[in-house]
Amino acid sequence: MPPRRRGSSGFRGVRARPNGRFYAEMRAGGFRLTLGTYNTPELAARAYDAAAWRFRRPRCDMNFPDVESLEEAEFLAPTPCLVDDEDRRRHRQVQRRIAIAEHDEELMRQWRAQFPNDVDNTAAFFADLRAQRRSNRRHRRAVAVFELDNPNTTWADNDPRWDDIWTETTSDDE
Repeated sequence: MPPRRRGSSGFRGVRARPNGRFYAEMRAGGFRLTLGTYNTPELAARAYDAAAWRFRRPRCDMNFPDVESLEEAEFLAPTPCLVDDEDRRRHRQVQRRIAIAEHDEELMRQWRAQFPNDVDNTAAFFADLRAQRRSNRRHRRAVAVFELDNPNTTWADNDPRWDDIWTETTSDDE
């Protein structure tokens, strides 16, 4: 029987995934044995060789024929990056959240195109709100400075209103 041809990764039993990682597998007795997913084709090939040694495959089926024993092959093989049910659940959850966010963005784009006056009104509302907050901070700071200058203040030493003295009141504040 002719030897199996090597895939695009250049190694026997290693396939490239669309995400840029490499998948190692071995066929044994009509079954496909998954060896894991790795960051480089060389690591996946090392995992394949360790499994080939365990199955007592001939050395011509190995990717690295210079490895002399099962122990050396297992030492050189990385631990597989296993994907379990929890990883799959987290991935589905993230994908759902991304889909929801993309849908929300599309709806907001359509709303802005359909109601440009509402967009302007919303911007004006928040500009007014920022101006009110800035005015309130300036007032609180002025009161705190007055109390600091007043020798007969009624504020206790640990009163949180003293913090308003250090409040910034520049026009850049949000």
